[in-house]
Amino acid sequence: MDNNRTEGAKNQVKGTVKEVVGKVTGDKTKEVEGKIQKGVGEVQSDVGKARDDARR
Repeated sequence: MDNNRTEGAKNQVKGTVKEVVGKVTGDKTKEVEGKIQKGVGEVQSDVGKARDDARR
């Protein structure tokens, strides 16, 4: 499995946590940072999946 897939999953989880913390605390900046990090993680996972598919 490509490293980007695991790193992307980590970023998605971290981003979700940041987003929830931001919502709970009312910190819009933290909430937006979380959404961005989650999006980056999704793209990173997609890149890793594409690399895995290309190796087959």
